[in-house]
Amino acid sequence: MAKNEELFVAIGKGKRNDVQAIVQKLVDEGADVLDMLMGSMIPAMRDIGEKFSRNEVYVPEMLIAARAMQSGLDIIEPLLAAKGHEPQGKVCVGTVKGDLHDIGKNLVVMMLKGAGYEVIDLGVDCSVEKFEEGVSEGATIVLLSALLTTTMPYMKMVAEHFAGRDDVKVVIGGAPVTQQYADEIGAHGYGADANDAVMIVDKLLGKSA
Repeated sequence: MAKNEELFVAIGKGKRNDVQAIVQKLVDEGADVLDMLMGSMIPAMRDIGEKFSRNEVYVPEMLIAARAMQSGLDIIEPLLAAKGHEPQGKVCVGTVKGDLHDIGKNLVVMMLKGAGYEVIDLGVDCSVEKFEEGVSEGATIVLLSALLTTTMPYMKMVAEHFAGRDDVKVVIGGAPVTQQYADEIGAHGYGADANDAVMIVDKLLGKSA
């Protein structure tokens, strides 16, 4: 896919107005919107995610880049839908029951959208039933977030609920969460940060090696 350097850079720098202007101009000129998405927009978000993982940028930069990306998606999503473009996959994300923190969860949602996934944002304080709703809407991966150690046991309840089902994978993350805990509760993956979460989803859905 062809890369539009101007669009790639504008997303990386979080310049929302520039992204909107560039995308609208390209659309008006008849550019291929799928090429725009796959060649420039998704690579820009993956680049900022990799920089975040290397501590070259931090949460504020990630957030403004994700919002800039979303401003471009808002323009092209109806056009992609009209062309019959299918998202990379459908996932649902929520902060577990008893936990009202949402900054980390929101970042994961933005990064997954930026990676081309359809995301059902379940919000905070999510019960097992709420995650089941996401699955009933077509999500094949359930991502659980927790910031409080006291709410981590609820992750186990959700993982146990979906255990043994071939159609659902469970991924967990959050400040107190570890790979060891993911292994203990039978989760299919652990994301150390938002970019890591995207890579785990990619792997589980066979989008990357």
